Amino acid sequence: MKSTRIHLLRHGQVEGFEQKRYNGQGDVQLTDLGRQQSAAFAGRFQHKKLTAIYSSDLLRCRTAADQIAILQEVKPIFKAELRELHIGDWEGQTWGQLQKNYPELWQARLDDIVNVAPPGGESLVQLAERVRPAIKGIITAHPGGEIVVVGHGGVNRVILLDAIGAPLERMFHIEQDYGCHNIIEYFTDGIAVVKKLNG
Repeated sequence: MKSTRIHLLRHGQVEGFEQKRYNGQGDVQLTDLGRQQSAAFAGRFQHKKLTAIYSSDLLRCRTAADQIAILQEVKPIFKAELRELHIGDWEGQTWGQLQKNYPELWQARLDDIVNVAPPGGESLVQLAERVRPAIKGIITAHPGGEIVVVGHGGVNRVILLDAIGAPLERMFHIEQDYGCHNIIEYFTDGIAVVKKLNG
C-alpha cells in the first residue's frame, strides 16, 4: 500500500526569539541562524524528487519553501490556511505584557487553551478547523507523493496531534523547535504514522 509522505517543517529562528512572545500572523524577520536553517533545508531535500512544496504564505515560511524549490522541479504553493494561529490584539506582545495587561483573560486561556481565543484572534479549535481541510486537500491532491509542508509551531502541532489521534488539549505535549523536521506517512485506509518528530 503506497503511502503519501509529508515532510512537515517549522520555519527557522525568528527575531525576538529570546523572549516568550506571540508573533501570530505578523511577518517577523528571520535571524541569521533562521536564514541558515532555511538554506539547510534545500540541501536536505536535494537528492529527493519532491511531488509538491506547500507553505504558509508568511515570510518566515516562504523563505524555506523558496530555498527548497531552488533544487527541485516544482514551485512552492503558498496557502494562507497554513498561517500561524491568529493572535489578534496580542500579536507582537510578550507573555509578561499579556499577563500584566490581560490577567483575567490570560488565566481563562490557561484554563481552557483549546476554546478561549485572544481578543480579535482565533481559538485552537478555529485554527484546527482552518488547517485540517488544507492538509487533507494536499494529501488528496498528491496520492503516493513526497511532499514538503512548511508551517509554524501551532499549525504543525495540530497536524501531528491529528496524526497520532491525540486531542488539541495535548498541544504543548509536542515540541516544535525552529527549523525542525517531522515526517508523517498517510495511508489510503486513513491511518497516519509519525515516522520522525521534531528532528
